[in-house]
Amino acid sequence: MFDIGWSELMLIGIVALIVIGPKELPSVLRTVGRTVTKVRRMAGEFQGQFQEALREADLADMRKEISDVTESARSTLATSEMFDPLRSIREEIRTTVEGGNPPPKAPEAPAVEASSAPLELPAAAPEAVPDPMAAIRDEIRRMVEAGSPAASPTTPVSAPAAGETKSAS
Repeated sequence: MFDIGWSELMLIGIVALIVIGPKELPSVLRTVGRTVTKVRRMAGEFQGQFQEALREADLADMRKEISDVTESARSTLATSEMFDPLRSIREEIRTTVEGGNPPPKAPEAPAVEASSAPLELPAAAPEAVPDPMAAIRDEIRRMVEAGSPAASPTTPVSAPAAGETKSAS
């Protein structure tokens, strides 16, 4: 800190011995040591309080950011439609099964007229839904007919006879 060398320290010691005297030099050095210790302790406490204030300021900033994000999420959820993962999965499956057509919107209920005639539903043509397992079954059938080694049954393992024992190699 002060960049004092041994020669300078020796000079300071000789001047202190001459000015203070050999009788009171130990008590003065003790007092100087205690004062330096107190100054170091106060500097450490100040530094610790300063670091704590910085941490609290960072925590306050983080709390403010979290509360801002929470508040914006609440306002967004309050104004918009809630996210329903099951509904989105259901719509994806329906879209895939129907061949890429977008999922139908729920039709509004028509006004019902009071009449005694039975309700007739229009006859809808059944759509051909591709069987996803058909391709797998066809591939397995082709492999069995071709005699592919991947489709052949595995060789059964026989148990050792009564007198035989398996040796560990």
